[in-house]
Amino acid sequence: MAEDHTQTENQPSETAESSPPKAESRPDTPHRPPAGPGMEFILDIPLEITVELGRTHMVINDLLRLGQGSVIELAKMAGETLEIRANQRLIAKGEVVEVNEKYGVRLTEIVSQAERVEKLK
Repeated sequence: MAEDHTQTENQPSETAESSPPKAESRPDTPHRPPAGPGMEFILDIPLEITVELGRTHMVINDLLRLGQGSVIELAKMAGETLEIRANQRLIAKGEVVEVNEKYGVRLTEIVSQAERVEKLK
C-alpha cells in the first residue's frame, strides 16, 4: 500500500519555510537603519549626547554674584527648538517632552549629512 504524502491546507508542512512574523510599525518606534557589513564594530562606541537649551556669556563678577534662586537669561527665545549634539557636533533639533515623570526630547529635525560636512570646513 502506497503512503499518501500530500498535505491538506490545515496541516503545516514540516519542510516548508516559515517566515518570521512581521513587526508592527508603530509611530513611536524609532527607525534604525540596518548596519552595513563591517559596521558592527562601531555600534557599541559610547557617545556623549548633549541637549542644549540655550547659551549666554557672563563675566566672572556676575558669575560670583549668583546664588540660590538667581535667574540666568539665555540667548534663546522661549519655544525655540533645542539642539541635540553628539560629541559637541549638532546632529538634530527637538522639543522638550515629559515621559514617565522625566524630561525627554522629541526629535523634530535631523541635520542632513551635507549640513554636517559643510560645518566641518
